[in-house]
Amino acid sequence: MFGSPSHTETAHDAAQRPRHISDLLKTGEPTFSFEFFPPKTAEGQQKLWQVIRELEALSPSFVSVTYGAGGGTRDHTVEITERLATDTTLLPVAHTTAVNHSVAELRHLIGRFADAGVSNMLALRGDPPGDPLGEWVKHPEGLEYASELVELIKQSGDFSVGVAAFPFKHPRSASVEEDVDFLIHKFDSGADFAITQMFFDAEDYLRLRDRVAARGRDVPIIPELMPVVKYSTIEMSEKLSGAPFPAHLAEEFEKVKDDPKAVRELGMDQAQRLCERLLDEGAPGIHFITFNQATATRELYERVAGYRVPAMAGARP
Repeated sequence: MFGSPSHTETAHDAAQRPRHISDLLKTGEPTFSFEFFPPKTAEGQQKLWQVIRELEALSPSFVSVTYGAGGGTRDHTVEITERLATDTTLLPVAHTTAVNHSVAELRHLIGRFADAGVSNMLALRGDPPGDPLGEWVKHPEGLEYASELVELIKQSGDFSVGVAAFPFKHPRSASVEEDVDFLIHKFDSGADFAITQMFFDAEDYLRLRDRVAARGRDVPIIPELMPVVKYSTIEMSEKLSGAPFPAHLAEEFEKVKDDPKAVRELGMDQAQRLCERLLDEGAPGIHFITFNQATATRELYERVAGYRVPAMAGARP
């Protein structure tokens, strides 16, 4: 299976597997994937590639590289994604946003990815530079919505295109219903799959999936998760996701907040239970936020991948 921790993928193995995320998702096997972010320093770049090489040995289904707030790390994102496509056995998903880009610039960017052999893209409208919750201003020669970016990418080549989904709802959406409207429009524009914003309560994901199903759409929605390994992770997660941290979990972490080891143990156990619940409920895979760190990602991945192997073989106890 993809992502089995006992399997080290060779270049030949990588060449034989599907090159589109949409095809991977059709196999019925859960995907396990990692998300990296582009560092701004040479030291950070060196560390990132050490982490990438370490996690490459786990044979993830795919990896993605974020674009940075306001598109501020565009060049780094493109360079890292190109190198992933040409110098590793990993299957990269390129993040793209409409922020501060004309249509002509976006076409050039898409072409550059295609030339590097990148066949999967995540189409995001993106956040305004400086203040993610500030006023959204469309580039005068650009695009207004992520759905338009989906259409542009699909028109530009043979790409599998993913979009963002928000279990709690996007901070800019007036209601859950409006948020689903936007997601459905992205699906109708040609998106092949979605990856959620991070969340910590399985019910948020399951209710999102129910809302999409009620609208008659059957597009795979991959949950994105991040374990709480430090107490400060809770506040950071709220800033990044725009969603409140679940109160019942906050109470558990509050009890041990002065014990870093206990916080990490609780966070890893909570993340493992969440992954197992989601997979049992039929989630198509798990997308792990790494924050360019290998230790917690590897540990959680190996716990969860090991949990699923017996189930897929029909021998889970």
